[in-house]
Amino acid sequence: MQASEAFSASYAQARAKFLQAAHRAGLIPISYQHPLPGRDGEALAIDVALDGTVGADKLLIVSSGCHGVEGFCGSGVQVHALQDEAFRTQCAAKGVALLYLHALNPYGFSHIRRFTHENVDLNRNFQDFSKPLPRNPAYRRLHPLLLPDAWPPSVANHLALGCHLAGHGMRSVQTAVSGGQYEFAEGLFFGGAAPTWSNITLRRILREHAARARRLAWIDLHTGLGARGACERGFAGRADDSAALERSRRWWGGAGATPVTPIGGSASVSAPLTGLMGSSIYDECPQSEITAICMEFGTVPRLKVLQALRAEQWLTIHPQADAGLAARIKQNLLDAFYVDSTDWKEKILSQARQAMLQAFAD
Repeated sequence: MQASEAFSASYAQARAKFLQAAHRAGLIPISYQHPLPGRDGEALAIDVALDGTVGADKLLIVSSGCHGVEGFCGSGVQVHALQDEAFRTQCAAKGVALLYLHALNPYGFSHIRRFTHENVDLNRNFQDFSKPLPRNPAYRRLHPLLLPDAWPPSVANHLALGCHLAGHGMRSVQTAVSGGQYEFAEGLFFGGAAPTWSNITLRRILREHAARARRLAWIDLHTGLGARGACERGFAGRADDSAALERSRRWWGGAGATPVTPIGGSASVSAPLTGLMGSSIYDECPQSEITAICMEFGTVPRLKVLQALRAEQWLTIHPQADAGLAARIKQNLLDAFYVDSTDWKEKILSQARQAMLQAFAD
């Protein structure tokens, strides 16, 4: 299958390709329907396909679309893998079953958003909401600058934000903005006030499809951080699971690969984060040895990503905006998280295939 054929121009097309690829591979997908329609009125769902033996001892989960628009990349990886007979044969020979979770945030995927229909960053939503939530005073100070009343922002807004960046540094601003906040429901990187539909549904999927595996590996596919086409393999297990960190480094940190680093660590392209999705598998599959990474594929410079996110969030708050401006904002967000070029797609497919084959290296 050619690289370009695996990727899609819309959620509806991506979903159709995924379901077709699963059926051609002889699999029977299961769909978990989302309560809202897509951008073009299409049905939305998290689609699940198991390639291998039900109840297999070793199960590799490959998930896409946690952050909506990032599903354009992750879906392509999944569609390509389902039609890669050599890859499927090698996995079967190792006794590894694959569980594909397509579009964990189908609403964001369809509507070209990073966030869910609740305006929640799914990967900040896995909190115990019965307890006090993390505080982020640095985001509180930045919130008015990030989301001004008008778009494009005024010269004064540009100058104020530029001064803040110059005074605090990009890493500090990245941490404040993307680390997760639980105060501004219309703000960026909002972690929510309760579990989202996607959170609840993912937990159900893990209980129904992964609870019998003795060994679980999880590769969650993301985009938007790092150099164009590069990939960081970030440890996505529980912070206190040192054995899982060591396994992830043995499996995925070999020659030619970026060393596995904890998400948000000093060597990571990501800022320190809170409420991460990886905790769910420990809750729902306590019987398993768990080894998990997040593959983060680079697209465009961080400031361009931040600007695209600011604009799209402003548009969500101001849905009456001019249609031409709205279209440009959506296209800019898509461009920030998905590079529609053959060379980028080939790099992503090659690196993802390598990582999937490296799972369960011992």
